[in-house]
Amino acid sequence: MPVYCESEGIANLLAEVDRVLNDAGAKHEFILIDDGSLDDTWMVLNELAGEFPELRAARLSRNFGKDLALCAGLEMADGDAIIVMDADGQHPPSILPEMIAAWRGGGVDIVDAVKLDRGKETVFSKISATLFYLIWNKLSGFELRGASDFKLIGRNAVDAYLTMQDRNVFFRGMTAWVGFRRKQVPFSVPARSGGRTSWTTLRLLKFALTGITAFSAVPLQLVTLAGIVFLLFAIVFGLQTLYVYLSGQAMTGFSTVILLLLIIGSLLMISLGIIGEYIARIYEEVKGRPRYIIAEKIGPSNASLGFEQAELHVTRD
Repeated sequence: MPVYCESEGIANLLAEVDRVLNDAGAKHEFILIDDGSLDDTWMVLNELAGEFPELRAARLSRNFGKDLALCAGLEMADGDAIIVMDADGQHPPSILPEMIAAWRGGGVDIVDAVKLDRGKETVFSKISATLFYLIWNKLSGFELRGASDFKLIGRNAVDAYLTMQDRNVFFRGMTAWVGFRRKQVPFSVPARSGGRTSWTTLRLLKFALTGITAFSAVPLQLVTLAGIVFLLFAIVFGLQTLYVYLSGQAMTGFSTVILLLLIIGSLLMISLGIIGEYIARIYEEVKGRPRYIIAEKIGPSNASLGFEQAELHVTRD
């Protein structure tokens, strides 16, 4: 569980998850990563460590973002299976037994919890999310409609995921890219258990850009296509202009020239922006900085501890 400013509801959530997993006979531990919370979340986690002996936690030096936190958590995990879920209560623990049973039954490596609905959201949020996944699905070739970060991931799939060292991480897309046998478990999104979401419009836009540019070069190809279309248009328009001039029918075309300049100028600026976005991704990758930094830890030491996510480790026994 990546944890960010969730001090209000994290204790109740852990208690509920612990109860559900015990009832399901699943041996487990908790790994929570405080992603640079601005409230007293870290203090609450210290207190919960006394209540849950199986709890380990780490605090990142700043807010690195949820997806990098998820990567960090997967690097920390050493169980046969890892359940990734949010700490805001919108991933219901009640479906954990069904997810575990699907994995234990064999035949699947990843169990995806898929949203039946998106819960209480503004009309703008629903429309923008639908539009993003429509574009992403078409450009990447992967289907993510209803997808969430709520997943059970088997050891083989986790190891495959960890071979990717991207710094521009889109967790849902990367887990789809690795493939493996999968099964879906539907769920309805409940209300948050406390606090408020940290996903601003700007952060969602950045998330969308990362997801698209990390999995598709089609926007760059669209720039080339637009250039070809305007080249053909320029040839036709040039021939038409030359014919009018040679036939003595030339007329003033100030409005036409201005309109063309505006269209072409806008296309050039958009094209440069798309190219710049990809160059920025390359720049982030080649710097080679660590994806996250651990400031403090709670619980038993672990050589690989250094991530920002909470996970549940489950064994097949």
